[in-house]
Amino acid sequence: MLEALAMALESTRSVVVATHGHCFDGMCSAALFTRLLRELGAKGASYAYRSCGYGPQQGGVDPALLVGDQNAILDFRYTASPRLGWYFDHHKTAFASGEDRDDFLADGGEHKFHDDAYGSCTKLVHDVSRAKFGLDEPAHIAELVRWAEVIDAARFPSAEMAVAREEPALWLMTVAEHHGDDAFLAQIVPLLLERPLDEVARLDWVVQRWLPLRAAHEAFVTKVRATSTVLGSVVYVDLTGEVIDVAGKFVTYALFPSSAYSVMVSRGKTRCKISVGYNPWSGVERRHDISAICSRHGGGGHPVVGAIALSPGDILRAQALALEIARELDGP
Repeated sequence: MLEALAMALESTRSVVVATHGHCFDGMCSAALFTRLLRELGAKGASYAYRSCGYGPQQGGVDPALLVGDQNAILDFRYTASPRLGWYFDHHKTAFASGEDRDDFLADGGEHKFHDDAYGSCTKLVHDVSRAKFGLDEPAHIAELVRWAEVIDAARFPSAEMAVAREEPALWLMTVAEHHGDDAFLAQIVPLLLERPLDEVARLDWVVQRWLPLRAAHEAFVTKVRATSTVLGSVVYVDLTGEVIDVAGKFVTYALFPSSAYSVMVSRGKTRCKISVGYNPWSGVERRHDISAICSRHGGGGHPVVGAIALSPGDILRAQALALEIARELDGP
């Protein structure tokens, strides 16, 4: 089977990798998938990266983007298309319909993989690459996987560490969250395959992007502190007073360590966003599946974290929905 796949990939001239954009896990998933396809035979192909994001219309990847000889979707909602050859995802809400799931299952587990027990998509790509395709594990690849697990599954030793962002990997996380478009992925993915993560994060052009973001992040922490309301076991944050396109994670958990949940509503240029999360450092048992709550309102995510996107002018609706979710989380 692997020999036949290698022969097919040797003739591949173009690969399209559509991944979750502005996301550390999406970025690292793209790196590990690129390594997988190269090792399997697509060494001479050109790789184009598409940074995908969820908007008010919570669909998957536009099928028109899948124009490569090989096409992959990573860390993002499934899209049924005859041109989709590869799929890796770990979100519980990966399939918008039964038809999408049926299309996914028709692959028979050859090149399409989904497992919502994984903390990160990067780890899923890594494990499949080793178990099914026999790839080895260089030290710098293991470090990518380790940090993707820490960041995407909120496995920091403390919320304070996540908020302080003193480690170079967290500098790159922040830069990716703000600048992670197609061009950024095209520049960063080859570097992550060649150099240790810490070295890439310390590159001059990365640091130059990180420094102003560090100041903005510190200002964001101040805004969250000023706009937070404690509703029982939930911290509700309304940031719709100004345009904020990327909101920082974990801040409420550091400011309100005993809170079990956080509900944050923000307003960007292209959407209003409701971010919902469970505080793993609270010591309080999680009683709700956040992905199910968000899915009811057109969003998605994981049992411990999720989000909903509305149109940018839907501020009142976003505020009302965020409060409704906060009250549900504080209930039985």
